[in-house]
Amino acid sequence: MLQAHSFLWNYLWVAPNAFLLALAFFFWKRGLLRQLPAFLLFAIVSAVGGLAVFAADISSWVSPANYWRLSQIVLVAESILKFILIGELFSRVLSRYHSISRLGRILVSGFGAAFVLLATLAAAYAHADSSVRLIAGYHLLQQTVFIVELGLVVVIFLFAAYFRLCWDHLSFGLLLGFGISSSVFLAGWAISVNADPSAHGRTLLDFIDMAAYHLCVLIWGYYLLFPGKVSTKVTSPALPDHNLDLWNRELERLLQP
Repeated sequence: MLQAHSFLWNYLWVAPNAFLLALAFFFWKRGLLRQLPAFLLFAIVSAVGGLAVFAADISSWVSPANYWRLSQIVLVAESILKFILIGELFSRVLSRYHSISRLGRILVSGFGAAFVLLATLAAAYAHADSSVRLIAGYHLLQQTVFIVELGLVVVIFLFAAYFRLCWDHLSFGLLLGFGISSSVFLAGWAISVNADPSAHGRTLLDFIDMAAYHLCVLIWGYYLLFPGKVSTKVTSPALPDHNLDLWNRELERLLQP
């Protein structure tokens, strides 16, 4: 059962993407688009792209080179939208501080998107023959995306904890899912690089990675389908040297024409 292209393999590839499409439809029907527009775009592009790559994988008429080209295009589009979404989530955490919130969204989204583009250029100019370059470039881009993604998620959680900010239910759930997915992928990648597992061992790592993503989509579904209460807790005034109210006022003053 734990073999590539087995029933479980196909399920773990198709089911999360199908469920993510359903979540996108539910998100739109509930009128949540204004709250988090990047999530709808990310969900649709990620799900449709994942299903398209799956179709290319099982289609005999799609060459290996075209499969990897399609995979890379989907990864680039999905990753850019993912970082835009993470920027919006960070902005929601800082929603009480409007100027810092806008600046944080721009910095996080721009930082992530810039790394995606740089990794894409590095992959395109990698020194190798065409077939190996496509595969190596895809993995280089994938590793870069997950490293930056995990770094941003950790920074946002630490930032919120340090300044004692409160989360809204949806933002916490989405970032939690991104953190789990990127952590599992990077752990598997570290094992692959350092332990040199067999072909079967690599397949097992792929299963774990796919199962982790499935779990993350289920987590997103839970936080979307069962919205929690919004907390009214604010930043503690016990940290005068790190007062976000003061930073926000100064930033507003600097941005005024």
